[in-house]
Amino acid sequence: MTRIIVGFLDNPEGKRALDLAIEEAQHRQAHLVIVHSLRGGDETKSQEILRYRDALEAVTARLSNLGIDHEVHEYVLGNTPAEDLLRAAKEFDADLIVIGYRRRSATNKALLGSHAHDILMGAKCPVLAVVAPQE
Repeated sequence: MTRIIVGFLDNPEGKRALDLAIEEAQHRQAHLVIVHSLRGGDETKSQEILRYRDALEAVTARLSNLGIDHEVHEYVLGNTPAEDLLRAAKEFDADLIVIGYRRRSATNKALLGSHAHDILMGAKCPVLAVVAPQE
């Protein structure tokens, strides 16, 4: 069975990535693995984890209603999102990784790095990087 990994963020890029991953899963009759990565640590992060759990429950309900074979994984391991997505891709023997991508300036990318770039360079399978429509 085809396996698709999608990185989940509760922002326009993450929602667009999820929508396209769902389309791909339906088209390929694939198993969809939703991955949320968070570093964890302080009280603010605890509240963020709870907020994301609610968002992930809504995603799970949506996928169940659509009849898509899926599972959800939350990683709070202290890794970067790129490391967690690549780990999940290896663990689940992914055929495709879908990620949301935010437009950033070259200077911003150089100073802060890019999770998308790390995923593109480290993936052993195709990566679909999607940009949310500009508002």
